[in-house]
Amino acid sequence: MKKVAIIMGSDSDLPIVTPAIKQLKELGIETEVRVMSAHRTSDEANKFSSEAIEKGFGVIIAAAGMAAHLGGVLAASTTLPVIGIPCSAKVLDGMDAMLATVMMPPGIPVATVGVNAAKNAAILAAEIIAVGDDALMAKLQKMRKEMAQQVREKDAALQERLKEI
Repeated sequence: MKKVAIIMGSDSDLPIVTPAIKQLKELGIETEVRVMSAHRTSDEANKFSSEAIEKGFGVIIAAAGMAAHLGGVLAASTTLPVIGIPCSAKVLDGMDAMLATVMMPPGIPVATVGVNAAKNAAILAAEIIAVGDDALMAKLQKMRKEMAQQVREKDAALQERLKEI
């Protein structure tokens, strides 16, 4: 199975990406988590993404706030799918990161999830990998069925509570 890289622009992004790390572990996907800066260590970021295919990665997740160029820097050096997680900051509540991540030039796409939406980034990464992995696809389908069942159970509980009103 292909691995997933999670690259953070700063170690302060760890609380944001932790749900992605946990979700990927639950699905049995090997994950490598690193800190790289689009601006301060761009050579290392470019090297990592340019070598990612040969190192067995199938997807790269990039978490960054503020200017949030990390996803684009990583995407520029690989043809692997890159998923950006815009991280909220004290200024502009993550909208600056969202726009910087989603507004890529033609030919260098970065798939983008919502601000701080690391779990969705992990699930999207797993879905990409699952295209060529039937066992992983079955896990994802089971997870979806379980989520639907949880909603049905919550609705049934709500209906019971409404009888008392």
